[in-house]
Amino acid sequence: MEFLKSVIDFVLHLDVHLSELIQTYGLWTYLILFAVIFCETGLVVMPFLPGDSLIFAAGTFAARGDLKVVVLFLLLAAAAVIGDTVNYWIGKIIGPKVFQKENSHIFKKRYLDQTHAFYEKYGAETIIIARFVPIVRTFAPFVAGIGRMTYVKFLSYNVVGGIAWVALFTFGGYFFGNIPFVKKNFSLVIIAIILISLVPVLYEFLKHRGKKD
Repeated sequence: MEFLKSVIDFVLHLDVHLSELIQTYGLWTYLILFAVIFCETGLVVMPFLPGDSLIFAAGTFAARGDLKVVVLFLLLAAAAVIGDTVNYWIGKIIGPKVFQKENSHIFKKRYLDQTHAFYEKYGAETIIIARFVPIVRTFAPFVAGIGRMTYVKFLSYNVVGGIAWVALFTFGGYFFGNIPFVKKNFSLVIIAIILISLVPVLYEFLKHRGKKD
């Protein structure tokens, strides 16, 4: 519970915590950001890590001159692409065995079902679309590996999606994050980003549940 509270506090006050990270670790901040994005996209057990909001916040600090926006974009895009690649191979090697337990505390079967629903609707393009949807973003490459999607096909969608996702939020934060209204209401903006990104998940969940009923 304490861990969850810490994650929520970190996400809602990203501007404060990221500022502290930069002041404390300097250039090492790039590596920390790389690690978070890699883990969020590459490790199927970490869908709770901030992705969209963290990249947006990092973009705002790049606009202030605390980070270099080009370096930030290239590193985080690399983290996103490498993360999805690792996730794909984990899914391909481990397969569906990890989801045999319906009520596993780590591997929630409903997450897998939601991701399957996205694949049924969008096909291979799910790899790109899922980049902008929390939870599904983490499970999409894993499911692609389970489904034996060819790696060449996966990689092409992975690169396009990773670059587009990181570019949108990095440069979104860079150009809009320091607008007075956004700076004054940064926590609300972060909440808005999270809620908007969760809309597709909620829609697919309700749609899937409606079919069962």
